[in-house]
Amino acid sequence: MRCNVGLWALLIVILSPATARLAPPGELAGKIRTIRAVESDGRGNQEAGLAWRELVQAPVQSLPEILAAIDEANPLAANYLRSAVETIAQRETKKGGQLPAAEFEKFVRDVRHDPRARRLAYELLTGVDASASDRIIPEMLNDPSVEFRRDAVARLMEQAPRKLAAGDQKEARLLLIEALSGARDEDQVQALKTQLEALGEKVDLPRHFGFLSNWQLVAPFDNTEKKGLTEVYPPEKDLNLAAEYEGKEGQKIHWIEHTTSHEYGVVDLAKALGPFKGSVAYAVAEFQSDERRAVEFRLGTPNSWKVWLNGELLFAREEYHRGMNLDQYKMRGTLHAGKNQILIKVCQNEQTEEWAQRWQFQFRVCDPTGTAILSTDRVRRPAAAEGGR
Repeated sequence: MRCNVGLWALLIVILSPATARLAPPGELAGKIRTIRAVESDGRGNQEAGLAWRELVQAPVQSLPEILAAIDEANPLAANYLRSAVETIAQRETKKGGQLPAAEFEKFVRDVRHDPRARRLAYELLTGVDASASDRIIPEMLNDPSVEFRRDAVARLMEQAPRKLAAGDQKEARLLLIEALSGARDEDQVQALKTQLEALGEKVDLPRHFGFLSNWQLVAPFDNTEKKGLTEVYPPEKDLNLAAEYEGKEGQKIHWIEHTTSHEYGVVDLAKALGPFKGSVAYAVAEFQSDERRAVEFRLGTPNSWKVWLNGELLFAREEYHRGMNLDQYKMRGTLHAGKNQILIKVCQNEQTEEWAQRWQFQFRVCDPTGTAILSTDRVRRPAAAEGGR
């Protein structure tokens, strides 16, 4: 049975006697291990709850160690540990004690720690030292934490209008370009694009996000009664871009080249290939990497799909017409040094309603922060345009 950690923690606080035993310092690590051992499905919850009850009696000096335990913890364990940190901090401030602000700031600045733990330390720090934000956030534009990046971008975006109001258009433009270099959230990127283009600065969203624009496409294969996702068609067996296939209803089909000009990299299969119903399309792209490296692949589509990297199936999902958005699906993979081949299977069902006609996808390559990783054969642009790429 799943457990609401917040409610569980509250009940423990209510039911715990005021004279709850203070765990000796040597037991702190043991309590943390017990909490970190709780499994996402709730197994180990009872033991974790008992360990939490003792952990929250730890002295305030233990907070950095408990924060560090959030590193690589599963969500349920992280919630227990976060609750413990908050409980200890609240108890200390309620009795007029001092939180270890210097240790919190050191923790926040250490990018080796989990972004969840660093953010919690930041919130506790700024609660006792309002000036900390002015010291820390300006340094976070390229931080591994997307949340800290967002704060740094927002700060630059606030400065730019003041420069414009003062008549310094050049400085405003430079601030916006700097902000865009760190922006990863779609709303901020789009706002920056609008402001920069109003100042005459071209912004290239496909490059900024790392969308793949050049594809080889083939369709239709049969997806009648949604059988196509599991059916193994020839492109999955032998990826030969010069091949001709027998497609749905016996028609002869072959690969075509397609380049999308959509600023968010959307490949509209219905327009490129035809508005086929009950059909499967395949899309292939090559990606050149200068080294072997782990990456994230991010896909958006309203259709059922599979993705392969160099012949290895990364992930699949059978779901139709539940909407499409940026970074809807995330997959991890490892690029080889040199040429890599990405194969996507996109299935359209037989629904005829107007809202069920979209047959499309967008695909990008990035790191865990959403920073674009570009194929080495992608054309470079002048430095002034790199702010938007």
